[in-house]
Amino acid sequence: MSYQPRLKVKYNEEVVPKLKEQFEYKNVMQVPKLLKINLNQGLGQAINDKKLLETAAEEMSKITGQKAVTTKAKKAISNFKLREGMPIGVRVTLRGEKMYEFLDRLINVSLPRVRDFKGINGKSFDGRGNYSFGITEQIIFPEIDIDKVNKLLGMDITFVTSADSNEEAKALLKELGLPFKN
Repeated sequence: MSYQPRLKVKYNEEVVPKLKEQFEYKNVMQVPKLLKINLNQGLGQAINDKKLLETAAEEMSKITGQKAVTTKAKKAISNFKLREGMPIGVRVTLRGEKMYEFLDRLINVSLPRVRDFKGINGKSFDGRGNYSFGITEQIIFPEIDIDKVNKLLGMDITFVTSADSNEEAKALLKELGLPFKN
């Protein structure tokens, strides 16, 4: 038998029947699912320090297990000394097994390491069933060696679901284990 991530098995065996009953779906295919997870780091300081971009991409690759892609500026902004096409950030899009593995590590290992953690805000939905939140320090991930960190960087994490409403998406993410504030 091939390997399946723990959260994927949980989704298929526990979450789907619960959500089908809760929202009274007629078909299993109507139950919302997690499509992808996007991680993004905007590095405005990368204009002056090119090494910062390389270390951020390396750390993001360690965290996700997938190669990070640099993002480039779309417009030139003279006040920020920014030219069109300059690298200003890194991002990763996770799908499939890597997505479930990352989510499992995020919920069970990384988020509990945040200082004074009381849960994530349950109001950051976009109206189409997608949820975003930010992390202020990348050192909450166990893959990052604290001694080798030059600068503390935050990141944005977006969960893209197939849900039609915020309520359905929140129910899905809650069942998968995301710790929302009460």
